[in-house]
Amino acid sequence: MNRTSKPMAGVITASLLLSACIPNMEPPMVTPEPVAPPTPVMTPPQTTAADRAPRPIAPAPRTSAPRTGAPRSTIRRSVPVTPRQSPPPVPVQAPVRTAPIPATPREPVSTLPAPRPSWEVRPVTPDAREITASTYVVQSGDTLRGVADRTGAGSEVIARVNGLTAPYVIRAGQRLTIPAGRYHLVRSGESGIAIARAYGVPWSRIVEANALAEPYVLRAGQRILIPGTAAGTPVSSSLAERAAAFTLDVDDILTGGEPALATNQAPAKPSATPARVLPPTAVVAAPSRLRSGFAWPVEGKVVKRFGAGSSGERNDGIKVAVPVGTPIKATADGVVAYVGDGIAALGGLVIVKHGDGWTSVYGHASKLMVQRGQSVKRGQTLALSGQTGFADRPELHFELRRGRSPVDPMSQLPGR
Repeated sequence: MNRTSKPMAGVITASLLLSACIPNMEPPMVTPEPVAPPTPVMTPPQTTAADRAPRPIAPAPRTSAPRTGAPRSTIRRSVPVTPRQSPPPVPVQAPVRTAPIPATPREPVSTLPAPRPSWEVRPVTPDAREITASTYVVQSGDTLRGVADRTGAGSEVIARVNGLTAPYVIRAGQRLTIPAGRYHLVRSGESGIAIARAYGVPWSRIVEANALAEPYVLRAGQRILIPGTAAGTPVSSSLAERAAAFTLDVDDILTGGEPALATNQAPAKPSATPARVLPPTAVVAAPSRLRSGFAWPVEGKVVKRFGAGSSGERNDGIKVAVPVGTPIKATADGVVAYVGDGIAALGGLVIVKHGDGWTSVYGHASKLMVQRGQSVKRGQTLALSGQTGFADRPELHFELRRGRSPVDPMSQLPGR
């Protein structure tokens, strides 16, 4: 009897040890992911009630809290790894949007085939020369341009600092103050916008620092002061970063969009048809005189007037609600100075110069039907209206400017 009971005791002991080593398998969670099939090794053998009594009761399955504890971690390594925890948050949260989608143009802008503008075709290298303050004694035969060439400063800046006015006559023995700063030597074809982008400085500041005046056409060999880059201050950031930081506006196009004239180069004559396309290096000659009054470019309801809005934003023109595809007509005779969509907020854009410093601006167009350098007549179709740029409805953005100053179009247009 004792010999028989010893083997039986050994069997029971082995069975108990084997039961302790078998993982306490919980019911699988209901999840859309596949669960590894059970294997014969993991199937527990038949045991008695006494064998099961010492084993702890398995806790209820948990659906969100992760399992913890060293024993459970050790057991998990002995079975095939399958994702049994909560699904990743990204698929669940993806459909939920808490922020509005940024405004983007609602329709593309159709344009005629044309080269890119001069500031994109002719980039500028920021190689301004640093000049220290000094005094120059005028020699016999000197001109203001010659003094600028000798000192490395800009003639316009020298004239302004010394109180000189056109025609900038200087005399022998006169002492001129040469202001310090960094001066960029303008090369043929370089535009003010390209220069401003190269140095990361707003073009309007360059215009003011150099006292540039209409027609704002630079000349090859001219030296212009780059404000904000005093002597000893290096130009920061890369060329690409400075270009990306530059924001184009209507004033930039009017005062810095034309390429610099080369020596003995004359402005190009306007073309009478969009079939003749001027190269980006050609300077467009603006009319000298305004030949007529201004006419309404479209017929429609004025939905936004000139000046400051209720929320503080400023509108440099008016907005007129019109159906998509409405012909946009020239408000007066003139020459097209710009056609494109380079100003994101205005979408399809046409700018026309009329003479006597007057300029008209037409924005949110869907189709542009004229070319830069083309002469147009009052009432001629320039484009078709649309909902491009940041327009919140089909409309026309219309501006009138005298020099660099926006003028309320309602004060110039005929009454209705």
